[in-house]
Amino acid sequence: MNEMVQSEEALAAELSSLPGLDVQIAEPLSRHTRFGIGGPAGLLITAHNTPAFLSALQATRQAGLPQVVIGGGSNLIVADAGFPGAVLRYAADCVTLAPNGNTTLLTAGAGLVLQSLVDRTVALGLKGLETMTGIPGWLGAAIYGNAGAYGHSISEIVSTVDFFDGAAIRTFDNPGCEFHYRESVFKKHKDRIILSATLRLSAHDPEQLHKTAHDILSIRNQKYPPTMKCAGSIFKNFLFAELPARVQSILPPAVVREGKVPSAWFLEQAGGKGLRIGDIQVADYHANLIYNDGAGTAHDLVAVIERLKKMVADRFDVALEEEVQYVG
Repeated sequence: MNEMVQSEEALAAELSSLPGLDVQIAEPLSRHTRFGIGGPAGLLITAHNTPAFLSALQATRQAGLPQVVIGGGSNLIVADAGFPGAVLRYAADCVTLAPNGNTTLLTAGAGLVLQSLVDRTVALGLKGLETMTGIPGWLGAAIYGNAGAYGHSISEIVSTVDFFDGAAIRTFDNPGCEFHYRESVFKKHKDRIILSATLRLSAHDPEQLHKTAHDILSIRNQKYPPTMKCAGSIFKNFLFAELPARVQSILPPAVVREGKVPSAWFLEQAGGKGLRIGDIQVADYHANLIYNDGAGTAHDLVAVIERLKKMVADRFDVALEEEVQYVG
């Protein structure tokens, strides 16, 4: 047994004795990603409260282990070799509600499953999250990537975000989060770890919210069946205003929606539909959907992504940018 394994086992035993921590050694990360892909983590540490998370963060840092913080794994591509260090998950999922004039302030832990939050707010008649039904993952990751769908993003309802900056817990208001299309300050500075967020929601008819959410979920489930091993859309859509004028001039007007151009249009024109390497498949009905059709590997998944990027770059001289994040 090598020294690294011995030190990880000793550290795992130490951390397992702390309340609020679950520690697993050599846990396959394929069990914790939507793609069902990824080798083992040296240690997979799940913290259920802030003191436990900060203790684990400090202990693994002092032990000299490489570290990465993940959420629910819905948007991750993990290397086939896994991650040779500590993979930490902040799973605190508490929720509090506070009336605030004509709105309600909802504060929730970053580890809360986003769908759970959508369902709760819809049932309470609180408007703001209903269009995000069916988006997998946890609240913290949704804020990290400014998740959204059907013309809305979570940034529209974020009031404040509490995070750990490596030295202290701090709070950013909405402007401080530097939200942009599928971007935030936390994505630019990955050492700033989201702990909780306060959302500002308005009162609305629960039946109407339920209908909106139900209709959207039906569409999403047709496009991304719940059993499909995928991360939803692989590439960000393009902002029309940021595309070169020559590309803007060739776009059919119907393709531009709410100032965005679907990456799927470029991928389809470039012949991306149906592309397959090993068990990694591009859907034949949606060129921006890649899924694991069996025993796919990260190696093949990355190869498909790189090939698609090259096809679009060669055809249109524009660069696709992934929504997915890489580990290892």
